Amino acid sequence: MANADVQVHLDLSKPHGHRVFVTLDVLAPAGQILLRLPAWTPGSYLIRDYARQLEGLSVEQNGQSLGITRVDPASWRVDATEPHQPLTIRYAVMATELSVRTCHFDQDHGFFALAAVVLELQGQRWQPHQLSCSLPPGWNAFSPLPGDSADGWRARNFDHLLDSPLEVGPHRLHSFSVHGVPHRWVTWAGAQGDEDWFLNRYPSFLDDVRRVCEACCELLDEPRPASADYLFVLHLLDEAYGGLEHDDSCVLVYGRRNLEAENGYRKLLQLIAHEYFHQWNVRRLTPAQLKPVDYHQASVIPTLWFAEGVTSYVDQLLPLRAGLTEEQSYLDDLGEDLSRYVLSPGRFVQSLQQSSEEAWIKLYKPDAYSANSQISYYLKGAVIALCVDLHLQSHGSSLPLVLQHLWRRHGRIARGYQQEDLLSAFDAACPGLAETLQRWLSSVDDPDLDGYLLSVGLQLEPEMAPYAWTGAALKSQISGLLVQRVYRESPAEQAGLMVGDELLGVDGMRLTQLDQWERLLSAAGSHELLISRRSKLRHLHIQPEPPRPKRFRLVELPSVTTEQRAVRTAWLQPGKR
Repeated sequence: MANADVQVHLDLSKPHGHRVFVTLDVLAPAGQILLRLPAWTPGSYLIRDYARQLEGLSVEQNGQSLGITRVDPASWRVDATEPHQPLTIRYAVMATELSVRTCHFDQDHGFFALAAVVLELQGQRWQPHQLSCSLPPGWNAFSPLPGDSADGWRARNFDHLLDSPLEVGPHRLHSFSVHGVPHRWVTWAGAQGDEDWFLNRYPSFLDDVRRVCEACCELLDEPRPASADYLFVLHLLDEAYGGLEHDDSCVLVYGRRNLEAENGYRKLLQLIAHEYFHQWNVRRLTPAQLKPVDYHQASVIPTLWFAEGVTSYVDQLLPLRAGLTEEQSYLDDLGEDLSRYVLSPGRFVQSLQQSSEEAWIKLYKPDAYSANSQISYYLKGAVIALCVDLHLQSHGSSLPLVLQHLWRRHGRIARGYQQEDLLSAFDAACPGLAETLQRWLSSVDDPDLDGYLLSVGLQLEPEMAPYAWTGAALKSQISGLLVQRVYRESPAEQAGLMVGDELLGVDGMRLTQLDQWERLLSAAGSHELLISRRSKLRHLHIQPEPPRPKRFRLVELPSVTTEQRAVRTAWLQPGKR
């Protein structure tokens, strides 16, 4: 072997088998070698046990197979190596899970989150890693790493390699620049010709993306993006939504059916804005708990409310500031999020601080009862970011100005921040805000959302449901109605209904349609239910409550003062101050 780099080769020549065959070549260090596969990938805070997809591990040196001892579910020890002599490690990884944080490989494309693919060799984490791959005829490979599929790519170290997702397939590459920085865009559309359908339907799409990227730079008062060469990968599927950020790239998944909605294209631009903005907030302006990343166990990160919540708030603003969204459309989208928040019962149980700290065991592991006991740090974090921004606006500052300060103080020099650093920055912008913000983080009390909206001439207007409230969410199935959710301390819970119960009848009437449930129940008295639970018939009694709001709309006050309009202009159109 010519150098001390870790050589990583991925054999992707047989997509029909859904396996990537991995070969690692390295000069053996002295003593034992410990091999470990990461358990999770940064940006998605859940232990995923990638090792369950690994098979056929073998180690060879000088033509001889070496003994391997499993140390734990994702670690192996190799003994009796000859130091400074070439060592070859081989294994395969199944790639059948289609998401932005796992691996998927078939005859149409391949996507690889390399945390699920590449073993870490103890003592080699900070050594350069060379990546190469073999592909089916006519396929191309796309990586944010410097290099190309012909000669391979070079990562500065193991972390840099894992932060570089790999997309392969017969895709086309599209290019544009943002303030002189090259950007590449690749779409896997899931079916031949769909990329053309997408780009034909939205001929200004790449230019719109460029404008969103420029708005990110403007919001942070930066002349150029943080990355020197950026790659977008989009998986355009039937139904999907999500993304994962990296230093120099992001992977997006979006549904074609989403695009059919009135706000579908706007939501796609917001998703792009969210992941692109992460190259500053999260990737470089980073929680101290992620410096360095521990790939093998969960780390409590108290500031996810800032990392994700602030980014979720900003992602709606960016298309507006890029001139791609009308103000009313922005307010409609913001109103949807505020409505979801106000109607979330879990906000009375879990604080925003707890939501951040419990991400590993709650947010990414929801069940039918989760909404009763938890609140997303994305959602509530965005609501708190809105309140903080409007609070700062009323005191002559703004959230973007605080972000710029934090970026200069921590992000540019890659110095991880603690919660105290965030609170200190907010307090410097507006004395006393740190104490208020800490209270919002640590308690389940709502901020004065109505008051902050009033300061910009807006209010949440309830839209009442036309039927009595039971606190049960149902879905139709062939045999009847199935209980999907039961809200805590609701009439449904008090009646004894459980998730999974099959509703058969009300007051002696057979139930087959959702609208029957709504029409037959009233808040005037008790109703007898016939249900099936685990094949046993039961009779329950429910006392519905009067109708409640089914949603809220964000609307302008009947009369808006000059001061309210001025604050709103400074908030949404800062260039017109």
